[in-house]
Amino acid sequence: MSMPLSILDLAPIAPGESPTESIAASVALAQEAERHGYRRVWYAEHHNMPTISSSAPAVLIAHVGAHTSTIRLGAGGVMLPNHSPLAIAEQFGTLEAMYPGRIDLGLGRAPGSDQQTTYALRRDPAASEQFPEDVAELRDYFAGTSRVPGVSAVPGDGARVPLYLLGSSTFGARLAAALGLPYAFASHFAPQALHAAVTAYREQFRPSAQLEHPHVIAGVNVVAADTAEEARRSHEQVQRQFAVSLFGRGRTFTEPEVDILMETAAGQHVRQMQSYAAVGTPADVRAYLEEFRRHAGADELIVAHQARDTQARLRSVRLTAEAFEGAPV
Repeated sequence: MSMPLSILDLAPIAPGESPTESIAASVALAQEAERHGYRRVWYAEHHNMPTISSSAPAVLIAHVGAHTSTIRLGAGGVMLPNHSPLAIAEQFGTLEAMYPGRIDLGLGRAPGSDQQTTYALRRDPAASEQFPEDVAELRDYFAGTSRVPGVSAVPGDGARVPLYLLGSSTFGARLAAALGLPYAFASHFAPQALHAAVTAYREQFRPSAQLEHPHVIAGVNVVAADTAEEARRSHEQVQRQFAVSLFGRGRTFTEPEVDILMETAAGQHVRQMQSYAAVGTPADVRAYLEEFRRHAGADELIVAHQARDTQARLRSVRLTAEAFEGAPV
């Protein structure tokens, strides 16, 4: 594939679908991505969300890894304040031992949940304030230079699993620059600070043992279909489902009630969150992604294929890849 493209698999649980079916769909998506030349597939840590099955990224990665052979797999990301750095070094060190050279570890400092779920996770609300120190501790476990006397990550000690910092503000960008790590911006759902964050990262980047030059990954939503109308309908349906999951408070909505919801500030908020979206035919999607990469100043794009069901999502994966076959970088 000519453009560096990766996939963020949100592991959705569609209405009427079971988590078992959702996980099987994630396997099928990774296999399709591998066939069509995507660089990597990442899974994000979310909790207490009935429409997302990626609450345990390391477990999901282990399962998908057993059903693929070459594509990189990783977390995009692990919410590090929910965990001890040692536990994550052990988990991803285990994955690296199972699938050598195929594992990435993206790190975020958000809780990935609401306040009640934060309590249920036994997470200290102030834990995110220790994020820079926790990242450094985790990095040192993988480098085989543990900063905790007498403690090493087994497996994981010296595994050198590549770290990526995730963010939606300039905080993560500045930290990634200071540590010399790749930076992934969550523009697929938080577009506002994209330019400020990328600028800060590139201006302040300092080379490290992992990375000599800055590397920016930007998130973008994609719905590729055979016709523009089909893609538009699919994207609209996904936005409606997203609005209900965010603002429905567990209620079941009728279609007329969703119509009303989408006309409120909640609907507008969802549209604004997903304002970076390539929706249309393969040619439409290619044109949008080429322009977005320039607009974002990105070295790589990570796309969230936002389709209404598994088959449509797989079709979007395939059509997007085919749109770039033979095209110049």
